[in-house]
Amino acid sequence: MTRVVITGMGAITPVGNNVNEFLDGIYNGQVGLGPITHFDATETGISVAGEVKNYDPAERVGKREARKMDLFSQYGVHAASEALENAGLAVGFPNPERVGVVLGNGIGGLTTIQDNVIKMNEKGPRRVSPLFVPNGIPNMASGNISLRFGARGINYTISTACASATNAIGEAYLRIKAGMADIMISGGAEATVNAIGISGFAALTALSTESDPLKASTPFDVNRHGFVMGEGAGVLILESLESAQARGAEILAEVVGYGANSDAYHLTSPTPDGSGPAGSMKLALADAGLQPSDIDYVNAHGTATGANDAAEAKALELVFGKQGVLASSTKGMTGHLLGAAGAIEAIASIGAFTRGQVPVNVGMTEQDPATEGVLLVNDDNKYINAEYVLSANYGFGGHNAAVVFKKWSND
Repeated sequence: MTRVVITGMGAITPVGNNVNEFLDGIYNGQVGLGPITHFDATETGISVAGEVKNYDPAERVGKREARKMDLFSQYGVHAASEALENAGLAVGFPNPERVGVVLGNGIGGLTTIQDNVIKMNEKGPRRVSPLFVPNGIPNMASGNISLRFGARGINYTISTACASATNAIGEAYLRIKAGMADIMISGGAEATVNAIGISGFAALTALSTESDPLKASTPFDVNRHGFVMGEGAGVLILESLESAQARGAEILAEVVGYGANSDAYHLTSPTPDGSGPAGSMKLALADAGLQPSDIDYVNAHGTATGANDAAEAKALELVFGKQGVLASSTKGMTGHLLGAAGAIEAIASIGAFTRGQVPVNVGMTEQDPATEGVLLVNDDNKYINAEYVLSANYGFGGHNAAVVFKKWSND
């Protein structure tokens, strides 16, 4: 069976606008949350978000092209450009018909939708932008990446809420593993820090109302009170080992396992006993041919909502045993990027292979007894030589997904 490796990564996030900045931030415990500046959020009751900072579309997207894209597509193209450059593919592909794109996205061009609905109500239907549809539909991040870089293989978007990017990476891996593609551009993009996005999640009472950015996102903490919205994108270049070696590419990591399933339980809540998320992790381990004890670190979904953290703690205990594996959520630093969360968290996990440590669970001061089965990463236990890491994400609708990465070795 074809081995699948990672040869490039790109990121634009609340803690950095490229991979090196992002990983430096994550591994130094940098909190990228702050007051909402994209709009006046006063009436929503929410004041903190994980916004991308100092974004200049001219850097990688182009000002003229950016006007034809919703922000989520811009973020996707920005991250893909860096990833392809990182992989040595910025000037083109050996065989474009064997290069595909599969990107995760939760909601699509929400700012485009919001602004045009307002315009229609205020000024009439004839004032709706002719770019409303192509900018608003959720497949256009992957579509714009394919158009920009000339990837002529399969091109599609996976929308499984907050599991979207992890599903996308997993499905890209399966296509290469099955011999259906040589290279896949994969990950996720999201841009929902706007009035309707914040208002909608606030109506679900899912968002943190804390005004202090350092206390707003506190995964697994006894006083956690909701997630913080984030935005951005992460893109990984997955490639067959044969293709990577043929062109002398630097290999960053190997993808060795993927598992996905459904809770079939509730519209927004995970299975309370953790069996659904646990099932996806078990499937990923089985695909990789690994035992739970082989995993050195788990990047947990860890949204800082009561239902998620408690259920995920039970899931980790079901798979790894009580405090059986080091785990942390990086959402205390980035917030929750919804459909892009799994992409930046995969990058954060892969970073462990070169950093000689794993990310600390930033934001927690007192672990919730309901999550005591989780061995959380702190400053005392973060330095490890990881060989296998697992990144897992779960979404509304019962979607569960997990991917296993291996430190690169040609064995």
